[in-house]
Formats: sequence, structure tokens, C-alpha cells
Amino acid sequence: MKHRGLWRVCTVFTFLLALAGVLAAGPASARTDLLVYTAVEADELAKFKKAIEAAVPEVNIRWVRDSTGIITSKLLAEKDNPQADMVWGQAASNLVMLANQGYFQPYAPKGAEKLDKKFYDPKNTPPLWVGQRAYGAAVCYNTVEGEKKKLPVPASWKDLTKPVYRGHVIMPNPNSSGTGFLDVSSWIQIWGEDAAWQFMSALHENIARYTHSGSAPCKLAAAGEIPIGISFAYRVVKSIEEGAPLKLILPSEGLGWEVEAFAVVRNTKKLELVRKVADWSVSPEAMKLYAPGYEAVAMPGVPNPTKELEGVKERFIKNDFAWAADNRIRILDEWRKRYDAKTEPKK
Repeated sequence: MKHRGLWRVCTVFTFLLALAGVLAAGPASARTDLLVYTAVEADELAKFKKAIEAAVPEVNIRWVRDSTGIITSKLLAEKDNPQADMVWGQAASNLVMLANQGYFQPYAPKGAEKLDKKFYDPKNTPPLWVGQRAYGAAVCYNTVEGEKKKLPVPASWKDLTKPVYRGHVIMPNPNSSGTGFLDVSSWIQIWGEDAAWQFMSALHENIARYTHSGSAPCKLAAAGEIPIGISFAYRVVKSIEEGAPLKLILPSEGLGWEVEAFAVVRNTKKLELVRKVADWSVSPEAMKLYAPGYEAVAMPGVPNPTKELEGVKERFIKNDFAWAADNRIRILDEWRKRYDAKTEPKK
């Protein structure tokens, strides 16, 4: 009887210890949802979620992901009552436009002083947006389909206006794709308004259709559905790594480019948590995750593991993000009036 009583006491004591452990662990292991709007490529989101949540154990990242233009339209629609806690991995030119409308609150992440000054808000201290990495325009050429159709490999943007390419080119719609907008705005900055619209009208004659995604043209080219896609370098390199018969073309006139950046939404109720994610987002660990497939990251000295893109950032044009932000709506309206008839239906 004594042994049985002792056993019961031990059992109760063990249970209480276990219960105390669960109760103690509960708050520490609980995670808080953070709603993050992003235009980062879908196949990268899992690695970023894993890394962020490892560095900030109290956060659960909830992505809302779409193309740059669609995310921007969503943010504008919610302007009077923003829903996101943070915008992360979005085109800086779009964030500049939203910042001008009071969408964000300033924050200088820990370590921001180590970043290249071209990669964060130059007008405000602390900054309203902070860059992560840069991506540039590129053309992908399907070597198998191109040879079948006897299409020469283009070397320049203007090559794509030649009659031989009629019906063989796809590019993203700038109203829904950040890549499409960086193309259009960069062509205007390269040649001036009149010459750029003349170029786009000639290019339009050769366009099979406009897509709603910046990566779609190269995905379609990789699948053999079209010989030539106007896209961005990451998607070309990724498709080549996956075995697609693509060639990376970097047009000779220069490359439009964009900074992928983040910002803290003004009315978030989770400010402390957002700032922790922002701090991680400029860390050396984050920069190493950003680098593969992209031409440059915000922190100087981080090696680029993608050999095909070494030195490509030197071919970037001088890009005026403030001008692009101020003229975005005017440019998009004009493009829509001229060329939207060839845009594929929205799914």
C-alpha cells in the first residue's frame, strides 16, 4: 500500500511538472501572424519564410503574393485602410509612389548604414523604404524553336522590331507587371518619349500577346510555346538551370532595372514584430539568400553565385526612380490606350 501511494504521488507530481512545462512553453512557442504583401517570385517564398521565422521565432509570415502591378493596385485600393503589416520584395518605384501618399512609416533597420545608398530612400531620414536586391531586364531566346523558325538571335532591343520576329515575341503588360513597367520606363529614359513610343509601336507589331506576369514570357519560352520572351534575368537563369533550351540576351542599348524593396505600413498594429523582420531583411544572412540569380544585392561585397550575371549590373541604365514614380500613371494610361488589345485575359 505504501508503494502504491508513493507511485500515485510520483505520478501526480510528474503530471504537474509536465503541465507546468507546457504552460511555460506555450507563450514562447506561440507565433503571431504577420500579413506581408510581396511580388517576390513564388518559387523563392518558402526559403524566405523559413529563414525569417528561424531568425524571428515569434512570427508567422502570411504572404499575399502576386505580380508587382497587381500588388500595387491592391495597396492603392486599400489606401484609406491598409490591411498589410508590411510590403516586402516590391518594386521601389512603386513604393516611392505609395510613400508620397503617406502609405508607410519610416524605419532604419539595424545595419542599414552598411547598404549601398542607391538601395534605399534618399529623401527621408529614417527611410520610408529600404532595398534588398536589384533585377534587370533581359530577353530569353529558345534555341530549339528559334532554329526551327530560322529566327536570328537578337542582340538589341531594336532588333526585336524586325519583321522576321512577327508573332514570335511575348512581353509583360506594364499595368500588371513590374518587369513590364521597368521595360517601358527604361526605354523612355534611353531614347526619350517620342522615339520610345515609336519603338514600342514597332515592337507591338511583332508581339503575340502581353502577359500579366513578368516571369511568364520566359516560362512560356522555356516550354517552347514562343521563341522569344521579354522578361528579367532571374527567370532566364532559373529556366536554364532547370534544363530549358534558353539563351540569355542582354540588349546592347542598356538594361532597365529595378530595386526590390520593403516598407513598414503606417497603421500596422504589430510594429515591433515588423521591425524585427526589417532588421533581418538587411542582414548578411538575408543578402546571401537574395543573391542567387540576381545582378546585385543592397550590401556591397556579397558574392554573386550566378556566373552568367557577373558584371551585368554595369550595363544598367541610369534609372530615375522618382521620375518613374511621378510619371507611372501617365505612362501606363498611354500604354493601355495604344497596346492593351493584345493583352491576354486575366485568369
